[in-house]
Amino acid sequence: MYYGGYGFYWDWSYILIIIGAVICLAASARVRSSFNKYSSYRSNSGMTGAQAAQLILQRAGITDVTVVHVSGSLSDHYDPRKKVVALSDGVFQSASVAAVGIAAHECGHAMQHANGYLPLRLRGAMIPVVNFGSSLSWPLIIIGLFMNRYVMGYWILEIGIILFTLVVIFQLVTLPVEFNASRRAVNFLESTQVLDQNELVYTKKVLGAAAMTYVAGAAASILQLLRILLIAGGGRRN
Repeated sequence: MYYGGYGFYWDWSYILIIIGAVICLAASARVRSSFNKYSSYRSNSGMTGAQAAQLILQRAGITDVTVVHVSGSLSDHYDPRKKVVALSDGVFQSASVAAVGIAAHECGHAMQHANGYLPLRLRGAMIPVVNFGSSLSWPLIIIGLFMNRYVMGYWILEIGIILFTLVVIFQLVTLPVEFNASRRAVNFLESTQVLDQNELVYTKKVLGAAAMTYVAGAAASILQLLRILLIAGGGRRN
């Protein structure tokens, strides 16, 4: 079936969407499996995720960040506006190597913020534009595809593609931020001896699996953008 000069139908480019979806599902399944597995490994120090986070922040000289509890599973995050390290149900009070590793990772973001880590600053500056772009990109792309016979439709499509490209760039900028936070986490856990060498191996597996979800998300968005460009290019030729 065709709408205007662009094809909304099952063609080979749909494979790109399927590949992206499979990558994301696999990454999500891997991080949950890894977290569940190593959540059963209690750390020898007996420190909970909250206690480990407080120790790391103290050792890093960060005194204006608070460790708080939030509901949910794997909903852990660092909020630079409120300056809080938010730890989820399975991390805040858990003394597992998985919980300690995730808590340390979020503290890694707090350290980035305190040190003015450039990729984090760039990511933060992009958030307002990306929020705007993520909500408008697809409506504009769809409208542009329907109106492709008109000059206005062409420009609407171009704007939609630009906004979606900004979302992809944001996801790419996020990658070094996440990898660097994990690296800082492992270094501090090792230097403070919260985890021993064997436990660090398990923690690295959890953090590595978590990082791959960001890689998968970026890859899926790139494949989606490629498909949009292919459809738009085909419509222009038609």
